[in-house]
Amino acid sequence: MERKSYSLKEAKLKLQQYCVYQDRCHKEVNEKLRQMNMIPEAIAVIVSELIEDNFLNEERFAQSFARGKFRIKKWGRVRIVRELKFRQVSKYNIDTALKEIEDSDYINTLDELARKRDAAVKEKNPYKRKKKIADYLFYRGWESHLVYEKINELVK
Repeated sequence: MERKSYSLKEAKLKLQQYCVYQDRCHKEVNEKLRQMNMIPEAIAVIVSELIEDNFLNEERFAQSFARGKFRIKKWGRVRIVRELKFRQVSKYNIDTALKEIEDSDYINTLDELARKRDAAVKEKNPYKRKKKIADYLFYRGWESHLVYEKINELVK
């Protein structure tokens, strides 16, 4: 099967639409261009033009990613940082993104998640119960000291 080949202009337009639909990181844009069979020189040109025209802004991407994953998926900072690092976002942009999460919201969300999980876990043994709740919160990327503090408060 023959893959469609794109001119520089077509590829740039396609990527502008891709970036307008939702904020993207540099890694996603580069992968998309590679899938479109663009040569490295063309990729470099398109990426720099997308940055110049503000279609591609990694700081904005990191901030909206952190806000969204926290508010919608209830992820903790550990998971957000891990996912941003996986997307090759710079340390500076990760730090900026984490400032999007208010400390009070963060603690309230952890409390709400822990209480919901506590109500859902049927285990009677307090140690097994604590472990089940902790595993759930760790998977979601919450810091261990916060998790243990919350669990010890909930499960006696």
